[in-house]
Amino acid sequence: MSVSTESHAPAAPLVLPSELTHAQGSDAQRMLAQAMRAQRSGAVVLDGSQLRRFDSTALAVILACRRTAQEARLDFRVRNLPPYLLELAVLYGVDELVDVQQPAAA
Repeated sequence: MSVSTESHAPAAPLVLPSELTHAQGSDAQRMLAQAMRAQRSGAVVLDGSQLRRFDSTALAVILACRRTAQEARLDFRVRNLPPYLLELAVLYGVDELVDVQQPAAA
């Protein structure tokens, strides 16, 4: 399991893995937390554009990352989540806890 960063941006987004289910949740959360703690300032941006297979664990990981960012006094944003994951967030009532940025519709 790996969590990648895109190096072309000043504060590189943390790209969520393509699969994020219960089996990968702990490892993903640990790696994301390490990457976030290494960031000293600015905004943490989680990018969900690579997510293909996921369950509610993905929301738990995102919320854990939000807590880590708050503890480090970093802004926190999420972008490019799959529509079904956004639906889960609404269903569980946590959609307002994360600042989700979706690409503009064409």
